[in-house]
Parts: sequence; C-alpha cells; structure tokens
Amino acid sequence: MARENLNDLMAFIAVARDGSFTKAAARLGVSQSALSHTLRGLEARLGVRLLTRTTRSVAPTEAGEHLLNTIGPKFDEIDAELAALSDLRDTPAGTIRITSGEHAAEHLLMPALEKILPLYPDIRVEVTVDLGLTDIVSERYDAGIRLSEQVARDMIAVRIGPDLEMAVVASPTYFERHPHPLTPPDLIAHNCINLRLPTRGGLYAWELEQGGRELNVRVDGQLIFNTGRQVVSAAVRGLGLACLPMDVVRAEIDDGRLIRVLADWCPPFSGYHLYYPSRRQNTPAFTVLLDALRAAYRHK
Repeated sequence: MARENLNDLMAFIAVARDGSFTKAAARLGVSQSALSHTLRGLEARLGVRLLTRTTRSVAPTEAGEHLLNTIGPKFDEIDAELAALSDLRDTPAGTIRITSGEHAAEHLLMPALEKILPLYPDIRVEVTVDLGLTDIVSERYDAGIRLSEQVARDMIAVRIGPDLEMAVVASPTYFERHPHPLTPPDLIAHNCINLRLPTRGGLYAWELEQGGRELNVRVDGQLIFNTGRQVVSAAVRGLGLACLPMDVVRAEIDDGRLIRVLADWCPPFSGYHLYYPSRRQNTPAFTVLLDALRAAYRHK
C-alpha cells in the first residue's frame, strides 16, 4: 500500500476500536463525513468490506477484525517508539494512563503523584479506578496496579506495596445487638456487607485463613456495594460486618468507630504490583512514576 494511505489505516483502527464514527472523528480531529469517505475509499481499494454499519453502532467484519488484530499492535508499537523519543528532552513529559483498584489508587498511587507532579509540570496522569481486571494492552493503558496473583505472566511486574491483611470489622453499636463472631462459620448468623466484584461475576467471598486452612466464606446481608468506601461508611453506621483491607479501616479502628474481630483468621498476603507489557519502551515520564512508587515502598 502506498505510504500516503497509512493515514487511512489509522482511521480504520480508530473507528474499529471506538465502535463509532462520531468518537473516532472527534479524536482524529476530522469531520464524520470525511472519515466515512476515507473508510469507503479504503474498502474500495482493498476490495473487501471492513466495517458493518448500523444506525446505532459500527463493528468490524471478519476481515476487518483480522486487519485490526494484525496491524493495530504494530501501530501501537510505532506510537510507543515515537513516545520514547522524549528521552531526548531535558524534562520528562507526556501522558501516562493507569488502571488501578480503589484501594491501591488511594494508598499508593496518590501519595506518589503528590510528590512528582509538582516537580514535573509537563507530566499528565490519567487514572481509571476499576475493580475489574482490565486488559491494559487492548485498552491502551501504559500500566496497571493489581495484587500479584492478578497479574498475567507475560507482564513485567514491579512490587510497589507492602504485605496486606484483611480486617473483619463492625461498629460498637452493631455489636451491642450481635455477639462477636469467633470462627468463620459464625458469620452465617450475621448481617454482612457485601462487595460486588465485576471480574468474578458476583460477590466477593471473604478470604480467611488459619494454620494453612483456607476458607472462602460467602456471606449474606442486606447491603451490597461496588466500592470499598461505601462499605466502610455502612459499617461505621452499624449496618453490618465488613471485610476490608486493614489500611482502609485502620483509622476507624484506632478511634473506636470500628471493632476488629477474627484477626487470627486474617494473615498477611503479598501486596500490590505495578505491571506493564514486556515489550514496552518506558518513557522518561513513566520511569519517574515507577521510581516514585518503588521509593515509597522501600521507605515503608
């Protein structure tokens, strides 16, 4: 294909990934009609239909899916190599896109950003807080932050946080009405606050362990949330037992708003890792953030 038609391929990738001419046109800075004309011309030259268009959506055909999967990663690699040229700059710059769980974003990522962003005004960071296990390659993130057991083997993983432990807690007012649970089976009789995890297709099973005996306890209760902060708030208000990372509820335990139980069933486990594709060429901006996260972990 002639060199001048590479832009047409980039236009096709944008539409196929966004699933919308409107979104792709806005991102590319062209009109929808011009973008549609470009795609029709590309299909005509290739002699194959690449996109299925309806009034509500745009999706690649089988041929389009094959082309997207073939050339998309190559264009991504070109983009990454061009971004890596910022090594020649005196000051790290550029946008870093990261996906992270709520707990890691609050307790690890935010403190690091607080230190580096004032020092590097040309660095921009986009953080997506998501409980799901996002595919950072297909979603075009630079990196993700997850527990070590959740990181795919083909990724580079760098530990950035200490060991964690869970804490089963409830408020003093709750325990005025209910006895303290002494063993995991006692949880069946309690009103427990559930957390919905999209990656597991259901509710979080409380992971408890003692003496090598592991239990995944599926609790029941009147409340279900999809963020940890809501669970903490409900527990402080006396609405049930909650199971959350100790860091999340430490302040409430220290000031007496929450009481911890079943501590002997909550041993430490490996903490958070920053992970990114092994073929990635790290930009200076990304290196600055990675070094800040590593330094914070080493000084904990």
